[in-house]
Amino acid sequence: MSENREEIGGAGSLTTVDFTKYNPRVVVCQSNALRGLFTKIRDVHTSNVDFVSYSKRAQTILAEEAIAEFPSEPTEIKTPCGPCSGIKTIDLSSVCAVSIVRAGDALLETVRSIIPEVSVGKILIQRDENHPEKIPKLFYSKLPKRKKYILLCDPMLATGGSAIMSIDLLVKKYEIQPCNIVFANMICCPEGLEALHKSYPGVKIVTAMVDSHLNKQKFIVPGLGDYGDRFFGTTDCD
Repeated sequence: MSENREEIGGAGSLTTVDFTKYNPRVVVCQSNALRGLFTKIRDVHTSNVDFVSYSKRAQTILAEEAIAEFPSEPTEIKTPCGPCSGIKTIDLSSVCAVSIVRAGDALLETVRSIIPEVSVGKILIQRDENHPEKIPKLFYSKLPKRKKYILLCDPMLATGGSAIMSIDLLVKKYEIQPCNIVFANMICCPEGLEALHKSYPGVKIVTAMVDSHLNKQKFIVPGLGDYGDRFFGTTDCD
């Protein structure tokens, strides 16, 4: 199975598709651990404490894969037993990890634990849940100056509205090249992949899972519900 082929529909699905037909720039994480972890975090009976624990483990796999998509070059090193070929990554202090608040903050925590030197940016966008198309609205953004690479963090890529608005902001206001943006998400769907490719074909997407489709309420199916609410323990809040 290639890096962009995976079982669609999440744990338990038997249908295999080529996700590059939705977006040629998508990279699907290949780890046997993800299947079991996602079974736990998708389950409606999983407690908040367990959801956070299992999702952090899955986020670590995703974050490492996303970081690995930034430019690198061959290098030679010496081990205690002899020479060895490897790769040298970019200076990660040139990367800004940008979260789409609030759910993106969950993934941002994991990224910062892996690369403490990374700087942080914030974009606050919320979906209008009363609109039939769940259109996004921008409320706030702040990024450090003179950063070349962006790791955009949002656990769910559904319609693509929030992601596209965020990338619009990064490109137009902060003058980031789309090819220097890596968008990391835990779960996406074909509709979101296609929408992002149509607007920004140069942006690379690194995802842990590609699910089946959006329902009429524009939620990913099978999905896992609202990631932010389940991670931050606010499923019972208005």
